[in-house]
Amino acid sequence: MNRAAPDDAAGGLFAANLKGSLLAVASSAFIGVSFIVKKKGLRRAGAAGSRAGVGGYGYLLEPLWWVGMVTMLIGEIANFVAYMFAPAVLVTPLGALSIIVSAVLAHFILNEKLQRMGVLGCVLCIVGSTVIILHAPEEETPSSVEQIWNLATQPAFLCYAAFALVASLILMMHCAPRYGQTNIAVYVGICSVIGSLTVMSIKAVGIAIKLTIEGINQAGYFQTWLFATVSAICIIIQLVYLNKVHQYIFFLVREILICMFTS
Repeated sequence: MNRAAPDDAAGGLFAANLKGSLLAVASSAFIGVSFIVKKKGLRRAGAAGSRAGVGGYGYLLEPLWWVGMVTMLIGEIANFVAYMFAPAVLVTPLGALSIIVSAVLAHFILNEKLQRMGVLGCVLCIVGSTVIILHAPEEETPSSVEQIWNLATQPAFLCYAAFALVASLILMMHCAPRYGQTNIAVYVGICSVIGSLTVMSIKAVGIAIKLTIEGINQAGYFQTWLFATVSAICIIIQLVYLNKVHQYIFFLVREILICMFTS
């Protein structure tokens, strides 16, 4: 009898991690495809007016761009649900799989040729993600959103969040207007730094929703809505700067973003 409980717990953990992993893989496929479709939409919009990279918003009238957005939304929903089942250290590295999808499609559809260094970058991302997953520590699921809040208000995380916020503001307000058009690192840096906060806040919202579905209502806590607001703001900022960064070679940008997200 004593052995049955640990075995059941281990089986339940494995099943949850498997669901999360499959959702993360599906998310990578949808997101990889969405960036290609959006890039084609941005090219069409750029041919008819101002490019997104120079502040144009003509892509909002391009149907193909919206098809890409819907595809991305499906992928992001799958990714969000994955965080409800599996730990972030497992779900996030699996995003590297979208590199393979996007790189292959960019090679054949966008005519952005994948060179040897690009192939090496894809391989290194996959190897790095695999190492992270295999050596990831076990994660205990918080029992309430208040517990997540206690972790988020620890001095170490507050220092990191403050650094990320200051770095993002400097990049957006000072560096982007001056160097964004000539240096890919500016837009990529904004997306990556904001992305780290996105992952953390979405994980908190996902756990809150999961606990609510299980009968432990988390909607009454202000922390739940705060995490949801932070997630929405971060996602919007990322979308804006991802559209700007698409003026560069797509799969190169995607490799850099994945490397920085999973580091």
